[in-house]
This record gives sequence, structure tokens and C-alpha cells, in this order.
Amino acid sequence: MKPLVSIVMGSQSDLSVMKGAVEMMEQFNIPFELTIVSAHRTPERLVEYSKTLVNRDIKVVIAGAGGAAHLPGMIASITTIPVIGVPIKSTNSIDGWDSVLSILQMPTGVPVATMALNGAKNAGIFAAQIIGSFNEEVNKEILAYKNYLRDIVLDSVAEVKESYSNEFDK
Repeated sequence: MKPLVSIVMGSQSDLSVMKGAVEMMEQFNIPFELTIVSAHRTPERLVEYSKTLVNRDIKVVIAGAGGAAHLPGMIASITTIPVIGVPIKSTNSIDGWDSVLSILQMPTGVPVATMALNGAKNAGIFAAQIIGSFNEEVNKEILAYKNYLRDIVLDSVAEVKESYSNEFDK
């Protein structure tokens, strides 16, 4: 199947974080591609990659980058496809704040949906929700996932209530 989501990172060292987005694509049965494009070391590749997204029927891009983290914004400046940015706390990072602010502070006209630091799993869920807005099967998978999350909390409520029945706020 042709990929609907493109997961891209600035370097292979970002893969340990970006695996969260991969896991969510697999969980929701969404076809995806995974690649590396460095905004600073391969700018020609970045432009070529970004220009081909629409023609390849990619519906969402999840772009993770550390340090100066220009990758998500540069992709968003070239394509009309929604871009979800994942700031990554890398070895050359200033506690991740440089990545967060580089992705978060986009100028008007170049929006990037920014996730939490190292928030690739949420990026995958958000991408799935975008796909689910026009794909009923994916939407059902997301609903099942949200019901699963709800059930975990409700099970926890029951456990706490049973263990601390006198102190628990009814």
C-alpha cells in the first residue's frame, strides 16, 4: 500500500524517539514511510522530498529534529501537507528547549503542529486522527484506542477505591 504518512527525522540518532510514531502507525494500520532528511546537511534533498509529498499522496508528515530543529518548519514552508513537529532532546541540545522553540515559534503562514519534547507517540496519534477524519477504518481504530485508555483509568479508579475505600472521594 502507498504510504499515507511520512515520518522523517534529521539524523539516525533521532530514530530512538521517532520509533514512537512508527509504533502508532503500525498499531492503527496506517501505511507509512520512514526516512532521514537533514535540513542543514542535505538542503537539496529537503527541497526535493518536500516538493514530492503531494504528488505521492502523503496526507501527513511527522518531522522530528533536535538542536536547531529547522526540519519541520522547512518542510511546512514548501508543502501544503500538514506537518507535525517533534522536538528531540539531542546530544547537542540545550535541554531540548532549542528544539521546542525552533519548531513552536513558526511565522504566520507556515504552521507546524508541535508536540511535546520527544513526543513522537503523540505525533503518531495526532497523524492517525487526521487520517481518521477521512478514513472510517482508522477512525474506528482510534476510538478503540481511546476506549482502551479510558478503561485503564477506570480500572485504576476501582483499584484505588477498593484499596482506600475509607479515604477515597466518592
